[in-house]
Amino acid sequence: MMNINLLPWRELKRQTEKKNFINIIAVTAGLTLLVVVVIHVFISMQLNHQRSRNAYLQGELSILDRKIREISTLKQKQEELLARMQVIQSLQGNRPVIVRVFDNLVRLTPKDIHLDFFSMKGQTLTLKGIAENNNNVSTLMRNLDSSEWFDNSRLTAVKGLDIGDGSRFKVNVDQVMPGSEETR
Repeated sequence: MMNINLLPWRELKRQTEKKNFINIIAVTAGLTLLVVVVIHVFISMQLNHQRSRNAYLQGELSILDRKIREISTLKQKQEELLARMQVIQSLQGNRPVIVRVFDNLVRLTPKDIHLDFFSMKGQTLTLKGIAENNNNVSTLMRNLDSSEWFDNSRLTAVKGLDIGDGSRFKVNVDQVMPGSEETR
């Protein structure tokens, strides 16, 4: 005898396919959610790692900035020390020059001239004094011009004295360094 199944088999098939479809969607959604969570955790870990590296680099940069400031202050101190050393060396080198200037000034000044003021600004000497007559002032200027330590003497003021024949004078002269020749 034949068995006839009167149950709606198509309906059962649809329900089982629907359950399978829902299960597949649920598994796919779960896997997708799991993948999204894993990716999110991975990216968060990468971001935290990058932030820690950035913080380390910022710390190292601040240390380097501090060292750069120290180096710049040290360079500035070095330049100041070099400038001081150059000043000291120039003073050491020019020490005998002023002695030679005074020595030559004494030798070149005629006997009848009395110098009562002497100043030096840069390379220009200013001499003030009293002379018995104007010829002595001319002799002084000729002597200064003939010296290898002085050049370009200029008479800037002459004033007669109320008492006697003398006159008060003012002479400017440039001090020069002689060549490699021996000084007199």
